[in-house]
Amino acid sequence: MRCGLLGEKLGHSYSPQIHSYLGNYSYSLFEKKPEELDDFFHSGDFDCINVTIPYKKDVIPYCSELTECAKKLGSVNTIVRKADGSLIGHNTDFFGFRSMLLRMELDVAGKKALVLGSGGASVTAVAVLKELGANVVVISRSGENNYSNLSLHKDASVIVNATPVGMYPNAGVSPVDLDLFPKLEGVLDIVYNPDRTRLILDAEGRNIPAQNGLWMLVAQAKESAEWFTSQKISDEVIGQIYNSLQKQMENIVLVGMPGCGKSTIGKQLAKALNKQFVDADAEITLDAQMNIPEIFAKFGEDGFRRIETQVLNKIGQMSNLVIATGGGCVTREENYPLLHQNGTICWIKRDIDALPKAGRPLSQAGNLAQMYAYRKPLYAQFADITVENSGTVAEVVQNIVKGLGK
Repeated sequence: MRCGLLGEKLGHSYSPQIHSYLGNYSYSLFEKKPEELDDFFHSGDFDCINVTIPYKKDVIPYCSELTECAKKLGSVNTIVRKADGSLIGHNTDFFGFRSMLLRMELDVAGKKALVLGSGGASVTAVAVLKELGANVVVISRSGENNYSNLSLHKDASVIVNATPVGMYPNAGVSPVDLDLFPKLEGVLDIVYNPDRTRLILDAEGRNIPAQNGLWMLVAQAKESAEWFTSQKISDEVIGQIYNSLQKQMENIVLVGMPGCGKSTIGKQLAKALNKQFVDADAEITLDAQMNIPEIFAKFGEDGFRRIETQVLNKIGQMSNLVIATGGGCVTREENYPLLHQNGTICWIKRDIDALPKAGRPLSQAGNLAQMYAYRKPLYAQFADITVENSGTVAEVVQNIVKGLGK
C-alpha cells in the first residue's frame, strides 16, 4: 500500500517515523507546489495520504466524498482511495486535538477558552472545545477579539495557541503575556518544535499545566492509520510512540563547574543514547575564530557571555543532541529557555578540589570556592536532574541515564 504526506514544505516532518510504528505500509513525502496538485491527483500514484499545510482545503475538490467531520471542519487531512478509484476525505485533527486535551485532564465545561488564530488549526480546536462545553473566544489579529483587547478576557481558564508563533526556526517568542490571565488553568500549543515553546516555558514558570502539539500529531496519525488499514489500533499506542519520539528528540544539556567532566561525560553519554555530541565552547571558538582565552582577553567576560548566548541560541533549537556547556552559562538567566526549550538539563557536580584550572581564564583568575558559592544556586535552578561525578565516567553516564528515566 502506497501512503504518504502531501504538503508544500516537508523537510522536518516526523510523519514517516510515526507511521513506521503504526502499520506495514510505505510512507513517502510528497512535496508539491500548488500548480502541481492537479498532476499529483490525476496520476493516481498513491492509495492513502495525509495532507498538511497549506493544502487541507485545496484538496477538497479532488474528493468525491467527505466524512461528516471533514464537512464540519471544512478541511481534509486524510484521503483514502476507494475500490472504484474515487477519493474519500476525512479529518483526523479533531481526534488528535481532542486526545491532546483529554490527556491534560482539563475540565473546560462552562469555562472560557481562548483560541489564538483563525486558520484551520483554530477551527479544529474551537470545534473540540465547544463539544466539551467550553465558552470559546477566537483571538485574531484584526477581528472583534484581538491582541489589543486581551484584557477583556482576563477570566480565561484555557489558552490554545493555534498559530505558528514560537515555532522553529523562529523560537523564543510568545503570542501572549500569561500575566494577563490570573485564572489560567491550562495551556495547549499545537507547535511541537521546539518541545517547549516560549508560551509553554512561561506556563511552566507559573506552574500552569501545559502541553505541546506532539501528542496531537501522533494521535491524529493513529486515526489516519486506522483509515489506511481499515483496522482498529489501540489508543495506548499513542503514548508509546509519543514517549519514544520525546526520548529521540530531546537534548541532554550538561551544566556544571569548569573541569567537572562535562565534555568527557558528554561524549560517552552521546554514544550511549545514540545522540550527537556538541561542545558549546568548541562552537564558540569556531564562531569567534579564536580560542576562549583570546576571546576573554579581547572582549572581556561580558563580551564572551554575549557570544556564548548567541551560540546557545543556535544549538538549543536543534534536537537529539548531548550538549556540554561552559561552566558560566548559568550566570545569564536568558540562557535557561535556550537550553530548556528542547532539553533536559543535568548538573554534573564534582568536588572543587578535583577541578583543573589550565586553559580556564576565570578558574585561573579567581577563587574557585567563591565562584562555586555564587554559581551553586544557579546550577540548581537550571537543573532538571543532578548527578555526582565521583566515580568512573561509565558510572556517571549510567546514573544520568537512570535520572532521565525518572
